[in-house]
Amino acid sequence: MDTLELLLKGERPNMPEKEIKLKRLSKACGGDIIFRLRALSFNRVAEIKNSHAGGDMEVHILLAGVISPDLKSEDLKQKYNAVTPLEMIKTMLLPGEIEDISREIEKLSGYRVTTVEEVKKNRVGS
Repeated sequence: MDTLELLLKGERPNMPEKEIKLKRLSKACGGDIIFRLRALSFNRVAEIKNSHAGGDMEVHILLAGVISPDLKSEDLKQKYNAVTPLEMIKTMLLPGEIEDISREIEKLSGYRVTTVEEVKKNRVGS
């Protein structure tokens, strides 16, 4: 079976997801703070890069890739005295936490990992 046949035969894969635990917030809140992350599509990554290349790109990646909890929640914004989700994230999380979560989303999206491998062909008589 050739590559095209395999692609047509196989199921269309879902966007990868994973859960992470935020250690500092879990300790501070007295229970596991779990964020559910999802990979971003090519178009969403391009949109974020084009719109926020000058700054805050990691926060926007985080906001786009965290599917739970709802980081756009009015209750969370009120708790952290923030007008926007962007402000709330910057208040709630440490800079290193923002970077780590953003990197995890990037990895799910195929960045910062090796996604291909070279095909080596055995040559007879070489």
